[in-house]
Amino acid sequence: MAIVQSNYIPWKGYFDMIAAVDEFILYDDMQYTRRDWRNRNRIKTPQGVQWLTVPVQVKGKYHQTIRETEIEGTEWANAHWKGLVQNYRRAPHFEEIALWLEPLYLNEPPSHLSQLNRQFIEAICRYLSIQTVVSSSSDYTLVDGKTERLAGICAQAGGTEYVSGPAAKDYVDEEVFNERGIKLTWFDYTGYPEYPQLWGEFAHGVTILDLLFNCGLESSRKMKWVRP
Repeated sequence: MAIVQSNYIPWKGYFDMIAAVDEFILYDDMQYTRRDWRNRNRIKTPQGVQWLTVPVQVKGKYHQTIRETEIEGTEWANAHWKGLVQNYRRAPHFEEIALWLEPLYLNEPPSHLSQLNRQFIEAICRYLSIQTVVSSSSDYTLVDGKTERLAGICAQAGGTEYVSGPAAKDYVDEEVFNERGIKLTWFDYTGYPEYPQLWGEFAHGVTILDLLFNCGLESSRKMKWVRP
């Protein structure tokens, strides 16, 4: 299993991790962080890589969780969709992806960021036929301690292996997992092939929507997970 904070329209590596586990837990009880991937991601444009950012309300001294973070207004959704149309309408699979993606933008969006992110993540998983169970950290009892909390969630879910991104090596204590009999595995984000991409020099670190618009149902062949 994996436990990761939700991101807005994440990159392909995020979905490879989802596909690699039986249960993927959105860790939205973590503190919301500004200028991060929680509420924004990047697309390709003729002017280079640009951000799409969901405006959110940051209250008080900023000690709010991702799950508590509310979205500011609804105008952003139409602007984001127009940006995607403008920059990807020439992509080979734009119309195919737009059939299920456009309603997510043009129907009334959720009020909270965590709900919005999950909505997009689950829709993309359905398109890619990723069958992994997606759940939330709020479904579990959370204990103190960074590693203790992760291991505790795994234990409650009956997990025997925890898959983590390499950035967590700086703070995860492997011994805590060993004590619970849970194997700790580090996910490898290297070695991705390039794919046909619009607008100049190739960029890996963009939203997975870029890959879907350009490759459609063949997208998984440019990922670590291959669609059955």
